[in-house]
Amino acid sequence: MGRGSINQQAMNNFLAKVEGRALRIAEIATGNRDDALDLVQEAMMKLAQKYGQKPEAEWGPLFHRILQSSIRDWYRRQNVRNRFRSWLGLNSSSEEADPIANHSDRPVLGPSSRLEADHFSTELETALNALPLRQQQAFLLRTWEGLDVAQTAQAMGCSAGSVKTHYSRAVHTLREQLEEFRA
Repeated sequence: MGRGSINQQAMNNFLAKVEGRALRIAEIATGNRDDALDLVQEAMMKLAQKYGQKPEAEWGPLFHRILQSSIRDWYRRQNVRNRFRSWLGLNSSSEEADPIANHSDRPVLGPSSRLEADHFSTELETALNALPLRQQQAFLLRTWEGLDVAQTAQAMGCSAGSVKTHYSRAVHTLREQLEEFRA
């Protein structure tokens, strides 16, 4: 086996490992699964094409930096589109959501456990969506992705101090909003 195929296999393994969590991060940021899929695929392609030769240890922060940039670009495009829509008097969304297509498979839980888990998930997602974007992303990268402060700073393109501030504010806000679920 040549060096290229080993590196390609390592890249495939890395992408498979981060795909689900990255999709969830993008979906929370955009509020739209299709847009989130596009952003994650774009980030994966860029990582593989531009940074595949980098050491494997650098792929995590690089991937999340690419994803964060893609999310910020998506927000900029949405702001421009929304401005044009409002000027033209058009609604931002005329599509109806398909509840069957949007339903996800979940493990079987007892009725009360499922109700409590569903309620917590709904409240957590609402609280995450209400956070400012930078706080949201700092929280998701640190908590869900397990990146350290330096890696998160690299991924977000800001200083370690900014990451600490955004993360602290996010945790404080989430604790306040989810107080009823604390044991």
